[in-house]
Amino acid sequence: MIKFQVLGSGCAKCKTLGQHTEAAAQALGLEYELEKVTNMNAIIDAGVMRTPALAVNGEIKSAGNVLSVDEIKTLLSA
Repeated sequence: MIKFQVLGSGCAKCKTLGQHTEAAAQALGLEYELEKVTNMNAIIDAGVMRTPALAVNGEIKSAGNVLSVDEIKTLLSA
């Protein structure tokens, strides 16, 4: 199972990134869990300075922008 984390305040961009991540995972037929991390201390501890950020299995893959569904699919296929 893949664990995704969307790190951010819960703003519109964060929600969009979460929706895109779910859409990409479903399109690829992946078994996944999506966690939304909104605690600023946890976000800073993860080394994220710009939100929204996307972590896959604990590794930050993107920060400061909203990836498209296709960009996330490409990232997961790599």
